[in-house]
Amino acid sequence: MPEPHLRAGDTDRVAVATVLGRHMAEGRLTVAEYDERVGRAYAARTFGELAELTADLPRIGRARAVEPVHHQYPAGAHVCGPMAGRGRGQLHDAWRSWQRTALIVVAIWLITSIATASAIYFWPIWVIGPWGAVLLAQTLTAGGRRRSRHS
Repeated sequence: MPEPHLRAGDTDRVAVATVLGRHMAEGRLTVAEYDERVGRAYAARTFGELAELTADLPRIGRARAVEPVHHQYPAGAHVCGPMAGRGRGQLHDAWRSWQRTALIVVAIWLITSIATASAIYFWPIWVIGPWGAVLLAQTLTAGGRRRSRHS
């Protein structure tokens, strides 16, 4: 991570929110801790503020999830069989984590709305929206790389 006093951008905030979501999906954070930290992540101005949010959590192999898997195939070879879905596993796992998180936060919102007898502001969109947008972009760009590489 760059120097702590430098200002962070929106993509940096989304990246930290995504990491926090994975930690919650793996049971390291409660929903309340996740919600509080994601709120702080989107309010963070510097890299130092973002680093504080994950300082007590183990590092997740971020490079693996971001970098596409490159395979060398002979000219004219078609990819099929067990190698065909190789890169999809990581994205599939990321989508499953997103789905679990979405179900949890929407359930909390629904229970809170029922308990207050009114439809409160749909705050889960700020948890699942940016994360889903990043996953969608990764899914679409990974698919384009696979098609162009193997055509």
